[in-house]
Parts: sequence; structure tokens; C-alpha cells
Amino acid sequence: MPRIADHDARRRQIGLAVCALISEHGLDAVTVARTAAAAGISVGLVQHYFRTKDDMLLHAFTQVSTHIRERIERHAREGAQHRRPIAGILAEALAELVPLDETRRTEFRVARAFAGRALDAPELARVDAETARALRRDAARAVHNGKECGEVEPDLDEQAAAVRLTAVTEGLAMQVYRDPDGVEGRTAAELTESILRAELAAVFTGRCRQYEDR
Repeated sequence: MPRIADHDARRRQIGLAVCALISEHGLDAVTVARTAAAAGISVGLVQHYFRTKDDMLLHAFTQVSTHIRERIERHAREGAQHRRPIAGILAEALAELVPLDETRRTEFRVARAFAGRALDAPELARVDAETARALRRDAARAVHNGKECGEVEPDLDEQAAAVRLTAVTEGLAMQVYRDPDGVEGRTAAELTESILRAELAAVFTGRCRQYEDR
């Protein structure tokens, strides 16, 4: 087990180095030699784990996606524990995709770099598409659960709502990345909360009955 743990730790170390290089210098800065220097290890050791730049980028993207999913799942758990409406939980979950702090800005840059690279790399494109589909499935599941508790109208198209919510979030993330200080006197955090809640209010139009009389 220690050997497996050591290998996992080394791969995480390399993934973090790739993320740091992309965040500070862009995708073009990611080479085996620079990644090794950033990670504080030898070139040979990096090549032992990752043969190509695309391999390193795929690992970094997967690592970032895992961190985001962990935060989203934490919002879901805590929201359920505190008996909060699904719309509020989903607002917090979607905000994890918006670059409102340094961690999320780095994650956003890595995701954008990966998506750009995926345009000409079929294997990366498959992972990029499946990641997007997984997010839509999560959103559609939240809408479906909203129907069951009374927050969403029974005849609402779950898939269309999921596409709408994820599309708005992706566009919002790009706007916030470009203007991290906000727009017209409103901070990026204020705009994010306002826009997400407005979009969610159009989908989650009812009141949650799940915890009534409990």
C-alpha cells in the first residue's frame, strides 16, 4: 500500500506543477523539463509517469475536475444535513465553476487549456465531452429531485433546464475570468450570486415540501 500511495502522491505533485505552470505562464510553458523543475524532481521521473504533454495535461485536468466535484458533493451533503432547498444547494455548487478566487482561477485556466488542446486531440476531446455531460447529468438530477419535492413544475424539461443552467454558468465563468473585479461597481461574487439565483428561480419556481412537518 505505501508504494501505491507514493505513486499517487508523485502523480499529484506533477499534476500540481502542471497546474501552476498553466496558471502562471500558459499552456505553452508546459514541457517535461519545466514540469520537472516546478515539481522539484528529475525529468526522468516525470517521464516515468507521463510520456507526453497531453498525458500530463489530462492528469492535471482530471485532478482539477476531482477537486471541483469534491467541493460540489460537500455542498450537497451539507445542504441535505441542514435541510436547505435544492435551488440554494445548486447555486453554491454551480458557483464552484466560477473563478471567484485564486484556486478557481487556476482551475478555470487548466480547464480552458484542456478544452483548447482537446480541439485537435480526440482522446482529450472524449474526456472533455464526458466531463461536460457529467455536469449536465448532475444538474438534470437536481431538477428531477426538485420536481419530487415541489420546487420544480412536473412538466418542466429536465434536460433542457440542465443545458440552460450549465451554459449560463460556463458563460458567467468566462465573464468573471475576464473581469475579476466585477462590472459597474458590482463585485464578481455579487454578480455571480445574482445571475445564478435569477436563472435558478426560473427553474425552481416552487417551495420545497421535503422537510415540512418534520
